[in-house]
Amino acid sequence: MKTKIYNILKKAASIRPAFSYSSMLKFTILSLIFVIAFSVRILPIRWGYYLSEYDPYYQYRQTKYIVENGLAGWLSWHDYLSWYPWGNIIRFHAYPGLPLLAATIYRILNMLGLHFSIYPTLNPLQMDPVYNFCVIFPVIMGSITCMVMYFLGKDLGGEAVGILSAFFLALDPSYIGRTSLGFFDDETVGIFSLLLFIFFFNRSISGESSESTNLKGTLFSAKTGWAVAAGLTLGYLCASWGASRYVVVMAALFAFILLVLRRTSQRLLVSYAVTFFIVISLVSCVPRLGSRFPLDYLDTRFNFEYDTLFVYLVFFLLLFNEIRRIKDRSKRAGCFLVVVTLLIIALLFLWRSGKLAPIGAKFMAVIYPSIRFKNMILLSVAEHRASSWGTFYYNFGIHTFLLLLGLYFATLMATNLSIFTIIYSLTSAFSASSMIRLSILMSAPVSLLSALGIIRLLKPFILSLRETKTPTSRKYKVRRTFGKETSIMVISLIFILLLLTYVIGTDFMISPNRGAGPRFCLQAYAPTTISSAGLSLRPSDTTKDWLNALTWIRLNTPPSPIKPGDNGTVIASWWDYGYWITAIANRTSLADNGTWNTTQIQQIGCIFMSNEEEAIKILKKYNVTHVLVFVAFQAVEASYGGFYPYLGGGGDESKWQWMARIAFGPNEDEPFGNLTLGFDYVDVNNNRMYDRNDRIVTNEKGQNTTLFKLMHYAVGTVVNGEPYAYVVLPGGKVSTIGRIHLKYFEKAYFSQEYGSITPAPGTRYVALVCLYRVDYPSK
Repeated sequence: MKTKIYNILKKAASIRPAFSYSSMLKFTILSLIFVIAFSVRILPIRWGYYLSEYDPYYQYRQTKYIVENGLAGWLSWHDYLSWYPWGNIIRFHAYPGLPLLAATIYRILNMLGLHFSIYPTLNPLQMDPVYNFCVIFPVIMGSITCMVMYFLGKDLGGEAVGILSAFFLALDPSYIGRTSLGFFDDETVGIFSLLLFIFFFNRSISGESSESTNLKGTLFSAKTGWAVAAGLTLGYLCASWGASRYVVVMAALFAFILLVLRRTSQRLLVSYAVTFFIVISLVSCVPRLGSRFPLDYLDTRFNFEYDTLFVYLVFFLLLFNEIRRIKDRSKRAGCFLVVVTLLIIALLFLWRSGKLAPIGAKFMAVIYPSIRFKNMILLSVAEHRASSWGTFYYNFGIHTFLLLLGLYFATLMATNLSIFTIIYSLTSAFSASSMIRLSILMSAPVSLLSALGIIRLLKPFILSLRETKTPTSRKYKVRRTFGKETSIMVISLIFILLLLTYVIGTDFMISPNRGAGPRFCLQAYAPTTISSAGLSLRPSDTTKDWLNALTWIRLNTPPSPIKPGDNGTVIASWWDYGYWITAIANRTSLADNGTWNTTQIQQIGCIFMSNEEEAIKILKKYNVTHVLVFVAFQAVEASYGGFYPYLGGGGDESKWQWMARIAFGPNEDEPFGNLTLGFDYVDVNNNRMYDRNDRIVTNEKGQNTTLFKLMHYAVGTVVNGEPYAYVVLPGGKVSTIGRIHLKYFEKAYFSQEYGSITPAPGTRYVALVCLYRVDYPSK
């Protein structure tokens, strides 16, 4: 009996998984990388547990709506809290991928008993478990993406490349900025899906050359499963992120280059066809994109964009290439004739029916950066501006040069994955230089190729250090063209260069007042936008002006109209604050960060840059009840013991130029003040720039604008106790504005009060959120 029990236990012990020392070490390293990635991205919690920037609040509202009403509810959602009075048909202006995934995971975790309720707070959103889940979601996804990078790097250059590339991505500043605490936006799942797609697609076309030449055998081989996974991943990416069209074109370009290099096979054709059949089928069901793909579901239109045609063109080229291999001449000619005829008929149909649609302005601005100068709204968004090559070094440090080294080794490798990586790196560099927001696209190839370059460069030096004796074989002599001292020096040099990036930082030569340090730390250890009150600086603690103002609006203003024509609160503000007003204050706004209705944004620009008489007419047209203005200023001490306000810091005082340009046209901001709003300078020295010798004069047109009056009325009230304003102009000159009289507006709420002005902690900057009640004339 004892022997039998012993044998059973022995057999049970034999089926336990075997762990080698190397596998345990690898698991430990990857776990540390995951912990590092998670810890770095959660650093903004030092300023509070909030969503960051603006778009994440829009994504949160969609996620909450799907949790409460399901996907069917999202598809039929006509949101009247935004773009009043027309509202926003969500399915035509939003991607469902991110909120649908987040809502699904949230529901699953809820079923498992994991809840996201936190301690009671005055913040109305933090009482919502969905909100709390959305805040932490990007941190988790960013950390998981680093693990996906490991597997991709492993396929490219081995275990060492995989581990090092995962570590580099975990500390990449551009990627941290888009996956840190609260940044609940498309990029959260975008880069994850992109890397996963490359991994799956590479697996689907890689393999032995002895694979069956029979089409049926190729189609039903195991590698087709990888193609299916690639199609599902890319389809989800297209349903989640506008930049997915870049990935679609990049994949087609990769297949085209393989065709040019004569590296094609039946396997490539099948994988390409299966992948894009799934992608097109999935994407055609997405209302926002269904208009650009061949199927017509869910009340979508039927159009092709030019970039989509490239996918079909490459497919037909691959098909022609396979037909060319048919040995039977008559059969080959017949196949050619059928395919060419179908292609010509399809192109003629699309052309004659007007179904070929041009690429959108935002995406054309990436390809042709000069186009952006014709679109003032596109130019007014900071993240849509072009970036310089110096920005690349500032973000990536030594990896900017290691990227070139990695490109060299990837070219020598000439594998399918190395070719894909080269295409990815070069195209992402072009995209990032065209639009600074797309720097995140460059993060993955920079991490991947930097790791490849370092490992391939150091491999012979490390082997040299491992040798204990000197054999006389010719093979060894070729390898040992340098001594151990040289090996130590080269390895130390690479280590020191990495230290410059990850310990000292790329801006170590800048003034200490700029807070020099590792770029990834500066990017990660920064407050969310709302916890810094929208100021363009980093306070030492939470600045609650915006939070207090939006909470006051939520609790003290009448509910918004359920549909156009009903009575209720409608708030006019510049489009930057639209998502905050709808998500946090739960009130109706005229415009938001979607910026899809340019006509309405122009009208808002006219409201602020016109006089009160003209502004009240436009406000009446939209039944606006309140106007919100945000102004930031620096408290400059005065000789009499008080202080003067020096406007500047990221509020509307810094955005009025764009209001004027969008409302009236390019360069139409100068009539309102060539120095600042309401003030001109006389160029005494004729050097076409302002200096201390120039004379400052008032600009009546600028000082008569609604925006000027609303800003300085509030600033004068909180600084002097009455709307009698002074202002410090560039160069330190103080100008008296005098008493501000408002005809159609009255104070509803100011986030600061006279006698108790509170600058942002650790700074002299004051954030002032001003809400005015509109007082319409009786006639």
